[in-house]
Amino acid sequence: MEKIPCLDLKRQHATLKKELFAIFEQVYDQTSFSGGPFVEKFENSFKDYLGAQFCVGVSNGTVALQLALEALGVGIEDEVIIPANTFIATAWGVSHVGATPVFVDCDQTWTIDPTKIEAAITSKTKAIIGVHLYGQPFDIDAVQSICNKHNLILVEDAAQAQGAEYKGKRVGTFGKLACFSFYPGKNLGACGEAGGITGNDPVLADKLRMLRNHGSKVRYYHEIVGYNYRMGGFEGASLLVKMQYLEKWNLQRRQIANQYRQQIINKQVIFQKQINNTQSANHLFVVEVENRDHFAKYLEENGIIPAYHYPVPCHLQEAYSNLHYKPGTMPLSEKLAKHCVSLPMFPELTSEEIEKVINVVNNYKLN
Repeated sequence: MEKIPCLDLKRQHATLKKELFAIFEQVYDQTSFSGGPFVEKFENSFKDYLGAQFCVGVSNGTVALQLALEALGVGIEDEVIIPANTFIATAWGVSHVGATPVFVDCDQTWTIDPTKIEAAITSKTKAIIGVHLYGQPFDIDAVQSICNKHNLILVEDAAQAQGAEYKGKRVGTFGKLACFSFYPGKNLGACGEAGGITGNDPVLADKLRMLRNHGSKVRYYHEIVGYNYRMGGFEGASLLVKMQYLEKWNLQRRQIANQYRQQIINKQVIFQKQINNTQSANHLFVVEVENRDHFAKYLEENGIIPAYHYPVPCHLQEAYSNLHYKPGTMPLSEKLAKHCVSLPMFPELTSEEIEKVINVVNNYKLN
């Protein structure tokens, strides 16, 4: 019997092949390979889906974070507060503009802990990036309140949260800017690398469009120092096709997550806490267990392929050893790094596979 993967993109793309190849042929015929009408159509579709005023498509999610901070005026000698429990790209965005990431611990939602933020604020703090981790929105009101109190900018890292909701409103519309990744494995993933920045300020939209396109509005006239960070035409076209299915896929993810939460009754397995009045995008389904490696080995022996998100917290990565964070400074983030395992989560999981995951997890014993 084949093992159940944590993610299987082949299943999704098998059902979309005809639609994707048809639109790729249009891109090819129009030679719209860099930016162009397919990217623009996707940008309009995605902003309307979120309820934002604009979406600026870029080459990947890491670039989205970098350009967002640069457009907001964050740079050298500034500090940006971010959670220690996130994918490293959140920190890269800060570093790439010359600023310093200041890490804070998470709470039981595994997202940034609002009660830890103010102690990390200094005269150099310019912004806070909240991460909707695994698709679960962070406590936006609490973090926004801190930003308002200290005159700081709120940026959403929504890389894993296409379609997640906070108090009935889709994330990506709360911060001054929000950053998305459309990496192939995301809820909405391109056939290739892609990212996007959303917001409601037209001045920022103009600046972002210049930054991604060599600092130019008119070809060969460069108003600011910019980059070549455009979204590709094939990527934009693939996202345009997949937008039609995002809500269906997210509903399927929600159903799987609800089934896991209701039917996994093993007391050794701890779930990510959800904030009231939020709806996770359920990008990943991560659980905490006492012995991560023992649990992961058990899953593999029983035909389930797990994954680790994320085995080393950002503040303890070698790349940031110059910041001199020591083990023990972010206790919950460090604990999760040692104890978290991701279960299979993608819309095409069959009912038999879901039931098997539940049964295998329920039968797990540490000793």
